[in-house]
Amino acid sequence: MLQSNILEILYKKYKHLNEEDIDNIFEIFKRKITESLHEGRKIEIRGFGTISKKINKEKYVRNPKTNKVIFKKQTYKLHFKIGKLLHRRLNPKTDNET
Repeated sequence: MLQSNILEILYKKYKHLNEEDIDNIFEIFKRKITESLHEGRKIEIRGFGTISKKINKEKYVRNPKTNKVIFKKQTYKLHFKIGKLLHRRLNPKTDNET
C-alpha cells in the first residue's frame, strides 16, 4: 500500500479534518518513528507488531561478478516481528487444527 492510498483512506474516513491537517499528522507520525529508530528505540504497535533496528556488521564481501573482495561498512536494517492479533488474522485456524 502506498502513502497516497493511506492518505486517501484517511481523507474519506475523517471528513471533518481538512487534507492539510491529515497530511501534517501523517508526517509527524513518520518523523517520530524515524527519530525513535535512529535513537535505537523500538516501535511497538499492539496487535500489529514491533519494529526494531538491527546491525549489519562490517565485513569483507566478494563481488560475484568480478570476484573482487570489498570491505563493507557497518549498516543498519529494520526487523519486524509480527504481533499476535495480526498473525491470527493472516493465519486463521482451520477446522483440521486442534
